[in-house]
Amino acid sequence: MTREPRLSAATETWLRCKEVFGGGRTSSFRDRRRRERGGDEPVGEEQLPFGPHRDPVSTGSLLGSLFRRHGWAGPIAQAGVIDRWAELAGDKVAEHARPLHVEEGVLVVQCDSTAWATQLRAIRSTIVAKIARELPDAGIDDLRVLNPGAPSWRRGPRSVPGRGPRDTYG
Repeated sequence: MTREPRLSAATETWLRCKEVFGGGRTSSFRDRRRRERGGDEPVGEEQLPFGPHRDPVSTGSLLGSLFRRHGWAGPIAQAGVIDRWAELAGDKVAEHARPLHVEEGVLVVQCDSTAWATQLRAIRSTIVAKIARELPDAGIDDLRVLNPGAPSWRRGPRSVPGRGPRDTYG
């Protein structure tokens, strides 16, 4: 004959209050889903208040398990690469090149001059290796360097829409 474990006084009080005042109704999504599936499963020990597996956890471990469960570790590590760009690439490089985004494992960086873009292309493998060593969860396999953008013709407080000086030549 199997003997059921004795519940604590606090657990018995909680279950009695739930029975009297709660009417057995719960509003949690998990309980409603369980009822919809057709089974009113018995309350296990891990579901009881004050029972095992109910200990408080640190916020860091909670967030870490949440990130792993939902697959957010990669995007968060990629954001860490952009945030730590000056440390990973060097202060001098970071003054002249800024990371824009990561797309499909490629970090896209824009430089403020073509000379710095050429220099960054030359040390690309060193930077990618350092990123892979320090932040392996980021999954960055390559570095794409963009030249500086075209000059802006918008100058001063007043500007009109249009193509700039090119619209008068034909």
